[in-house]
Amino acid sequence: MQFRFETTTITVNIPDKPTLLATVAQRLAARQGFALATINLDHLVKLRANPGFRAAYAVQDLVVADGNPIVWLSRLARKPVSLVPGSDMVLPLARLAAEAGVGVALVGSTDAALEAAAAHLMQQVPNLIVTLRHAPPMGFDPESPASDAIFREMAARKVGLCFIALSAPKQEIFAARGRRLAPKIGFASIGAGLDFLSGDQTRAPFWMRKLALEWLWRALSSPRRLIPRYAACFAILPAEVRNALDQR
Repeated sequence: MQFRFETTTITVNIPDKPTLLATVAQRLAARQGFALATINLDHLVKLRANPGFRAAYAVQDLVVADGNPIVWLSRLARKPVSLVPGSDMVLPLARLAAEAGVGVALVGSTDAALEAAAAHLMQQVPNLIVTLRHAPPMGFDPESPASDAIFREMAARKVGLCFIALSAPKQEIFAARGRRLAPKIGFASIGAGLDFLSGDQTRAPFWMRKLALEWLWRALSSPRRLIPRYAACFAILPAEVRNALDQR
């Protein structure tokens, strides 16, 4: 499944969870870095408007479908992919890091949330070592010298996998910069995944996720912030349906 933006084309190149885990396991074992992005409708809205975001997305090695609309569009295009939410991948990816014997870094959110998320991860995943926690201040620039200092600290602490919880587009831009400055590290942009583990945010009940209603749960939890965002997402659907049909 592809999404086209002027001169940039973004491809969902990892079709399902088993493929993602096999690919990440191989890269971690070889100490080969990567950048993992989880595309959804909100990203498509931002990609249309932000050239810097498009440039960062274009260098992501692994792209999965994080959102049922992306899955539905892929079926329309007859290039089906499965749902692989970034939040669901934190524990499985952490297990792969423990098996590969590499340290894990947590970047984003707040100090308290990262401390709680790290404790939860190390409790759930035997032999996992969280070697770095970094909660950037408000206004953090992922392309600044402060960002570069984080990459240097990761390298010094022999981090092999970094979970980034900065929200889009900052997390993808951070990952893209990391691919150049810390090429042996895997970067996984997972949005609210660490806040769910820490308990700072409550995820939608399982039955709502099964009915593809997680967006509604989130919208009702923060209507002033999220209802305009979801309205913008719905507005681009007709064009994305045409794009999917063109790919048949």
